[in-house]
Amino acid sequence: MLPKILKDFNLFGDGNNWQGMIPELTLPEMARRMVEYEGGGMDGPIEVDQGGALQEFEWTAGGMIVEIFDTFGSPIHDAALLRMTGSYESDETGEVVPVEIVMRGRHKTIALGDASKGDNNQISVTTTLSYFKLSVDGQEIIERDVPGFVFRVRGEDRYAQRRQALGL
Repeated sequence: MLPKILKDFNLFGDGNNWQGMIPELTLPEMARRMVEYEGGGMDGPIEVDQGGALQEFEWTAGGMIVEIFDTFGSPIHDAALLRMTGSYESDETGEVVPVEIVMRGRHKTIALGDASKGDNNQISVTTTLSYFKLSVDGQEIIERDVPGFVFRVRGEDRYAQRRQALGL
């Protein structure tokens, strides 16, 4: 049995279609902030989940895309909207599975890189995220809305009871 492989992807920024302009993406890491705890009567420490870690999305533009700068330096935490679409395909069956990642945040760095005549002069961007949603084949897998205090995994709202306890 072979895995489904990413055969192609596209990136949209604030509604702009950047088809053919983005050669590389580093998708955000899913990580939890853990602290070690050991109380009396325990055989050893455990890690206690203290919430999600900061997420960053790193991506490269193959040349100048002026719209990247539109939200740079915005005081609004979710000023930049990015949507990655991917096509994962099975080399056994030919089945294609669509993947979509919707992200909101702000551009932390825009590295203009080296410039030389005739080169594509790539621009590297790092975007810190306050919202992340991964869907595979139309099914929500993960949704994380940091300021909204929402964390869902495959439809299970993991913070529903916490929000209720806090009166949110």
